[in-house]
Amino acid sequence: MICPACGFENIQGVDQCDNCGADLRTADIPAPSTRFEADLVSRSLATLQPPPHVTIGVSASAGDAVRLMHEHGIGCVVVEDGGGVRGILSERDLVLKLSDGRLEGVTVGQLMTQDPVVLRPDDSVAVAIHKMAVGGFRHIPLVENGHSTGLVAAQDVFRHILRTLD
Repeated sequence: MICPACGFENIQGVDQCDNCGADLRTADIPAPSTRFEADLVSRSLATLQPPPHVTIGVSASAGDAVRLMHEHGIGCVVVEDGGGVRGILSERDLVLKLSDGRLEGVTVGQLMTQDPVVLRPDDSVAVAIHKMAVGGFRHIPLVENGHSTGLVAAQDVFRHILRTLD
């Protein structure tokens, strides 16, 4: 990667120029060619105003998680322990990991996806789209300073795209 500040040729993927110390983390991000692309690259996830997220503890029962999802009409919960995000439990986790369909004696920690991919509120909509597409995710927790601040769903991103295209 060639440093835009000094022209030094660096190894691909470095975050900082080995010659002048310039920040290269965003040097290879392509420039948007349309107003729509510019919106996706510049709009932060915080501006989407996702609905409030629901959290649950690692040691809570799977039955409690199902009840929470049903009561709130949501497809997943963020799993926290000691104030930090430990996982995410989605409807898909429940279907794929409960082979016998019994919730008795099963904890959230046994079913959750551990150490999920996370986003920051200041990440762009384009970053969320990329992470969702590459990972096959429909929900990604928003995390700031190790704490859950929200949850971005594919539905939120699609809703934004539709509003932008109108």
